[in-house]
Amino acid sequence: MEKAKLTISIVVYKSYADILLLLDDIEKYVSKDLNKQIYIVDNSAFPEGNPDRDDFCRRLSKYADVKYIDAGGNIGFGAGHNLILTQTDSKYHAIVNPDIRLKDDAFSKIISYMDENPDVGMTIPRLTDDKGNLQSVYRRELTVIDMFLRMFIKKGFKKRKAYHTMQDMDYTKPFNVPFGQGSFLVIRTDLLKKLNGFDERFFLYMEDADLCKRVNQISQLMYYPGAEAIHNWERGSYKNKKLFITHVKSMIKYFGKWGIFHPNK
Repeated sequence: MEKAKLTISIVVYKSYADILLLLDDIEKYVSKDLNKQIYIVDNSAFPEGNPDRDDFCRRLSKYADVKYIDAGGNIGFGAGHNLILTQTDSKYHAIVNPDIRLKDDAFSKIISYMDENPDVGMTIPRLTDDKGNLQSVYRRELTVIDMFLRMFIKKGFKKRKAYHTMQDMDYTKPFNVPFGQGSFLVIRTDLLKKLNGFDERFFLYMEDADLCKRVNQISQLMYYPGAEAIHNWERGSYKNKKLFITHVKSMIKYFGKWGIFHPNK
């Protein structure tokens, strides 16, 4: 079998509907000439015989390039994506959330950009809401101050928040991003393996910031406006107390690893 140029991992937890829509988008828009393999990692912990799980697996069977992996429990976002590390030898690997929707062949556009720019280790496309508004998923170096303002101070400090979310940048041109949200990232597979994937000490939240930090230490994460996708961003930790606490715990782990005000390790 020919080596896949692109592998894609999507981690799901109990909500299958979004993934089926995303797979339909991939089937519709992504070039048939792009040799790819898609891994669906299921953290739902549903047993065999669960009607939702069985129906989902039945629906997946129509996609020739999709492989279903049962994680055996809710092992976390980063650990779920890491399950594919030993199974892929592709050139590029995409980390994609189930709530992403495509408008065109964003994957091929990113691959072409990275093929032409070998110094780029990871790429994040232009991510918008369903009305085309750019989302604030691109950030400067994380500090305790910026995360505190983001999590606890909803009003005020507009200039500081705008600077942190890189609102002063020209989004018609590529630029380096210290932290790009992990909802849609394309990384060179050999680089992902060199970094041993995500740090699994982060169960949920901040694992993407940590990965971006490590990528930028030895390569660079670039924003690329030539590729665009829709992100149906739920902001779960802002609505759910349990997720909020998980987010705060992950922040503590992150700053314990990298430092509080000016991470430089």
